[in-house]
Amino acid sequence: MASSVSLSLVGFLVFLVAAEGFGGGGGGGSPVDMSVMEQEELFGLFEVMGSLLEDPNWAQMHPLPCTDTPWPGVECEVGQETETPIFHVTKIHVGPDILTPPCKSSAQISPSLLKLPYLKTLSLINCFTKSSVSLSKTLFGSLSSLENLVLESNPSLSGEIPSTLSNITSLKVLCLLQNSLNGEIPKEIGRLVNLQQIDISYNNLSGSIPEEIGGLESLSILDLSWNSLQGVVPYSMGNLQFLEKIDLSWNILQGRIPSDLGKLKRLVLLDLSHNSLEGPIPENLSGLEQLQYLIMEGNPINTEIPSFIGALMKLTVLSFSGCGLTGPIRSTISSLQNLTALSLDNNSLSGTVPKELGTLPNINTLNLSQNQLSGELLFPEDFFIRLGQRLDTRGNKGLSINQQPQNKKTSTRFPATNKTLSEDHQDDDSQKTKPTLYNGNLSSNTHGLHQNFVFPGLIFLFSCWAPDFSAYY
Repeated sequence: MASSVSLSLVGFLVFLVAAEGFGGGGGGGSPVDMSVMEQEELFGLFEVMGSLLEDPNWAQMHPLPCTDTPWPGVECEVGQETETPIFHVTKIHVGPDILTPPCKSSAQISPSLLKLPYLKTLSLINCFTKSSVSLSKTLFGSLSSLENLVLESNPSLSGEIPSTLSNITSLKVLCLLQNSLNGEIPKEIGRLVNLQQIDISYNNLSGSIPEEIGGLESLSILDLSWNSLQGVVPYSMGNLQFLEKIDLSWNILQGRIPSDLGKLKRLVLLDLSHNSLEGPIPENLSGLEQLQYLIMEGNPINTEIPSFIGALMKLTVLSFSGCGLTGPIRSTISSLQNLTALSLDNNSLSGTVPKELGTLPNINTLNLSQNQLSGELLFPEDFFIRLGQRLDTRGNKGLSINQQPQNKKTSTRFPATNKTLSEDHQDDDSQKTKPTLYNGNLSSNTHGLHQNFVFPGLIFLFSCWAPDFSAYY
């Protein structure tokens, strides 16, 4: 309390000094025009920044943050509620792109945020690393103008996601990735009818995915990956007609994939990998006309390769590693002319490898290892040369190659490991950071299978708080 009062007093004195200078100074100068910024709002900003930043002189250095003494992480807009224009704080962003380190070790989320009633964006990245912080039910149910809430890479941010977030009906982006949040996803989240993006990946969430999530009719990005979510994939997701990305990977989901997902005509990425989902894969998924990334690896599908795969003409990445697949490799896969990566390793596939796979013009990764394939591998020589070590056929005792490429520097085998591409990243925590985009600045760190397969365009298309999607496909 004492520090808060002291900060307010400092802010008030700074304001008076700035006000005198702003008013022109001298005996003949008129008093400052208080309409530049409301005093309560200015003091609130001082208190919020004081609770976050190591710099004790922030208020003194930025007494007029909306006009004469700006700071790159604070943005303001001019309100029209009075005849005389008044500046209001609409954005606070604190992150490594502003300061290194951005926050003090005792950083907290100040309740003085309530003194900023026009705040639209709150973005705090890598801020809470030591001090224990949780999301206040009262505070995060009262920020009525908030549109973008981004709390990312904060290891000491723990506790539950408050159900009162549902009161912020203006919210469009909810990005809580890579924190230490626990508990269940509140079913009240279904009330956020204007929500366009949810990314709460890389936390410790448990329980089931609420059916109420199907009420988020404006949602385009849904990322719940890297948690401990259980139960089934809700059928209600089929109602989300604007969805372009679904990532539920690395959870404990069970049961079958809902056939209603086939209704999502705009879906570009479907990642259900590393769960306990069972087959068969519903034929309705053939309706995913825009799908480019289908990642199912690490699930006990235990069926043949779906017959409809060849109809997903825009597929660029297809992974069924470790899914218990049986039967032959379908030659219809060769109709996927945009395919760049195909991973069918660690299954029980049998029969010959269709020579038509060697005609895929854009493929650069083909993993057929650890199956029961047999016969000759009848790929053109230039195919062997082009893929080199990105062609893996190990662990198929009955498989032979009809010709060896002339270039001795190339190989049809990955030299070091039998692990699937996604398993490689499990041992490296540094790869758990997803790509993010703030103010046009891209952090290109990727994770998991996405990095190994090098998904072109995915970094831009599916960043948390991303730009207009339509420009990227």
